[in-house]
Amino acid sequence: MMESFLVGSLPNASSFTTGGNLLRSKHRANKNIYYASSYAPKASQQERKTKKEDNILSFQRPSLNSHFKCIEGLSTNQERNRKCVVQASPMPSFEYEHHASGAKNILDSVKNFLEAFYMFCTPYAMIGRTISTISACLLAVNKLSDISPLFFTGLLQIMIPFLFMDIYIAGINQLFDVEIDKINKPYLPLASGKLSITSGVIIVASCLIMSFGSAWIMGSWPVIWSLLACSTLWTCYSANVPLLRWKRRPVLAAMCFLIPWAFVFPIAFFFHIQTFVFKRPAMFPRSLNFVMVFMSLYSIGIALFKDLPDIEGDKKHGISTFATRFGQKPVFWFCVSLFEIAFGIALGVGATSSFMWSKIVTGMGNVVLASVLWHNAKSVDLKSKASLSSFYMLAWKLLFAEYLLMPLVR
Repeated sequence: MMESFLVGSLPNASSFTTGGNLLRSKHRANKNIYYASSYAPKASQQERKTKKEDNILSFQRPSLNSHFKCIEGLSTNQERNRKCVVQASPMPSFEYEHHASGAKNILDSVKNFLEAFYMFCTPYAMIGRTISTISACLLAVNKLSDISPLFFTGLLQIMIPFLFMDIYIAGINQLFDVEIDKINKPYLPLASGKLSITSGVIIVASCLIMSFGSAWIMGSWPVIWSLLACSTLWTCYSANVPLLRWKRRPVLAAMCFLIPWAFVFPIAFFFHIQTFVFKRPAMFPRSLNFVMVFMSLYSIGIALFKDLPDIEGDKKHGISTFATRFGQKPVFWFCVSLFEIAFGIALGVGATSSFMWSKIVTGMGNVVLASVLWHNAKSVDLKSKASLSSFYMLAWKLLFAEYLLMPLVR
């Protein structure tokens, strides 16, 4: 009867392992089967005490995981003695586990968003613009004492608004190119679904507002006008509305690269330091003229080359580029020629400098850059999107290196 009560009353009856099985097996061997329900001797005092404890355990459910081990055996007078051993361990705190799981999910979401946001910003273009800013600002430095806290303050006044503008430029292009990017650049966050269109719109609008807002607070008109020119050109380049979407027209698309990189950036950044920070009269020094000529050639090469890896998606969506019109090979070597001519001009300008150190550094530097470009151009597989993309990134890296040489042209 006690066995029947325990099995019926305890919540985890299946967890009991009784010695009754062993007893039954022994009696079967002797062909005498005894059942607990048919053998009910007078309960001993110890058995009544055990029954009372089991009844208490069956109705009380504390926050413990209880593991019961029941051992049965036979005494010499064929009375069953049962020992119940209770092993208790604290139950896990489900509230704590839920809190930990929630915190982990939040951290994972933040991490995934930051990774998607990083790709959304097109970092290589942002790095290039940042280095170009430093290079153009250094053109206004006439002596070492000009590199002062005042100079770095003026540099920061450019960096902040253009950081937001870089994100706007990258984002507005991706927002209108989602379907094309699913073919050409499926790793981008909007094309892959890592960022929603709504999130992209919010990021782009917020960055545009913060870009102009921070520039207006600082009050530098060269910076304000450069932001206005860049945002206008790149909106015309990307926006799929009547009279815009200039990326469909090869000449207009090339102008959207040429004007900012060759004229807006160097002139605005130089004049910001020259007139707004140092309070000096406006002028066009030899070094600034060289930068505009070099960047006119190099930016056109960049503008034409960027479409080479994307020719498949552009053809499918009716985007007319020089690559889709004239083929990859002619456009590729035309771009390489523009890059080499730009390095050649830099070499010539450096060689005519009145300072020996400028001749040596700029001359040797441009020879090395031109040689690296030509060596890698000969090994490019025009049928491989990965090979074309790799060379495109190399062109950007060589431009970054040239930016370090530009301030040395005197």
